[in-house]
Amino acid sequence: MKGQTAVITGSSRGIGRKTAEEFAKRGVNIVIVDTDEEVAKKAAEEIKSNFNVETLGVKADVSNGDDVKKLFEEAVKKFEKIEILVNNAGITKDNLLIRMKDEEWDAVLNINLKGAFLCSREAVKIMSKSKYGRIINIASVVAFIGNPGQVNYSASKAGLVAMTKTLAKEYASRGITVNAVAPGFIQTAMTDKLPEKVKEEMLRMIPLSRFGTTEDVAHAIIFLAMPESGYITGQVIHVNGGMYM
Repeated sequence: MKGQTAVITGSSRGIGRKTAEEFAKRGVNIVIVDTDEEVAKKAAEEIKSNFNVETLGVKADVSNGDDVKKLFEEAVKKFEKIEILVNNAGITKDNLLIRMKDEEWDAVLNINLKGAFLCSREAVKIMSKSKYGRIINIASVVAFIGNPGQVNYSASKAGLVAMTKTLAKEYASRGITVNAVAPGFIQTAMTDKLPEKVKEEMLRMIPLSRFGTTEDVAHAIIFLAMPESGYITGQVIHVNGGMYM
């Protein structure tokens, strides 16, 4: 993958940041995407300095079509081609159905699902020209088992799985593979906010008896992005310690 370029949304921290670092270790140029321009540029500079690859930090709201177009225009201007897209940007706004506000539903679906749609639409235009591409969507175990209080998040991630399979069929003839990684309980700043009681209950559901790490997820993403994985498309890799089988 050395010399390729990866656009990774929501990549200034957590799973996205670790994925960017793992790609950079392998000589992949990185486009860091965040809603905060200063944060995006700082993360890009740190990765460039630490791994000696070319980077670009871009401010973009992935749920905004104009932002997404500008993001890919900037990336192509600097790197000419984009071989890898990781749709990682995601948010949660948890609530029970009866209490969930319209704006809580809309915000999660717009970032998690519409954002992946918008980014994928721009990416395939670029990838189709070179008849090569890897799109990896970050889904979740809750897309398959559900989770009380996360009807919006679960729906958005299940939608990602369906979108993954459809895009895989649409763009296979262009040499573009589309797959998903579905993490289980991964230790990140977002999951650290959960109550301890919830964490204890989740741990009891995991046969491997530990929470996942960002490295666990990043390694699965790297695998799907490799040229050697070119005969895998429309699939979901579950990274959950056996929580869902």
